[in-house]
Amino acid sequence: EAVVADWVLEFACYCLCRHFGEGCTAEFLRWKDVAQALINGLSKIPTHQKKTVYLCQLLIRIAKGKSLECHFENDQRISPLESALSFWTLLEKEEIKLEKLHEDIRRLIQIQIIAVHMENGYFKEAAEVLGRLFTDSESDKPLRVKLATVIKSKDPYVPLLQTFSYSLLISRMKSYIELFMKENETNFLIQAATKQVESEGLRATAMQNKTVNVNENDRRNLETKQRFVLSIKLLRDVLGQMQNCCLNVESSLVWVCNYCLLGLNSLQNVEKHGDALTYGRRRQRWTYKEDLELESGIREFGVGNWAKILVHGDFKNRTSVMLKDRWRTLCRIK
Repeated sequence: EAVVADWVLEFACYCLCRHFGEGCTAEFLRWKDVAQALINGLSKIPTHQKKTVYLCQLLIRIAKGKSLECHFENDQRISPLESALSFWTLLEKEEIKLEKLHEDIRRLIQIQIIAVHMENGYFKEAAEVLGRLFTDSESDKPLRVKLATVIKSKDPYVPLLQTFSYSLLISRMKSYIELFMKENETNFLIQAATKQVESEGLRATAMQNKTVNVNENDRRNLETKQRFVLSIKLLRDVLGQMQNCCLNVESSLVWVCNYCLLGLNSLQNVEKHGDALTYGRRRQRWTYKEDLELESGIREFGVGNWAKILVHGDFKNRTSVMLKDRWRTLCRIK
């Protein structure tokens, strides 16, 4: 699951960059949900994924930069662009090559945080943000003084704010992600899938060709490996068609990812719990904790997304059908 999630997070980041650059709002929002779900599933960000995670979070927040009613932080005073600035700072620490571009984007975000508040008539809040954004350092002083004067004027259309406009910020971000995509054109997803097929495929084939008798547990282990290899082959085949047909590869990839995650999850439960899962489940009472998990999952993913709720929730020996039936029962009780 970790391997597949790693692949798809990288692919989701690539899709976010592409759709942000092309201005495809609907596709950007679709991949935002995929990326956010994968990021939320990380208990800790691995070192090799930091840049990917930071960039996803940055783009998601900049896309919502004009919406002050949207909040990404617990502190409701923090606007989307102010939240974006914190992720831009983290990204800067991961890179050392693009100092000029980094500085341009940092200034644009800072100025637009003030500008968006002023455009919405929140002049007091703009002054408070100015105090949070700028330190007392000498390097920040000239811009801090200019912005303080702008806020006092209560005019959101002064030349300074027009020069460092939101559209210019978007343009600079597109330049940045173009560089990011060029540097990351490694086709990691296809390469990793191929390696996995070769290693797991040979191992599974060797096990299948053994003439010795195997017990039931060994049979189930073999089926799990073969199912995983089949999933990876399908993933590779889908990606291989990207340049040869009009297939919606992104939708197919999400389907394959779900197939891998849910299929492996079910088969690993078979290995772990044995006959109780393989030859029919005994009826077991729903616990209060499971009901809370179900309700929490519905709040997060919505009614009907039983597979997602099952994967992300703490359920023992349950299926998505069981979750659906239990929710119906709870609704009748309430």
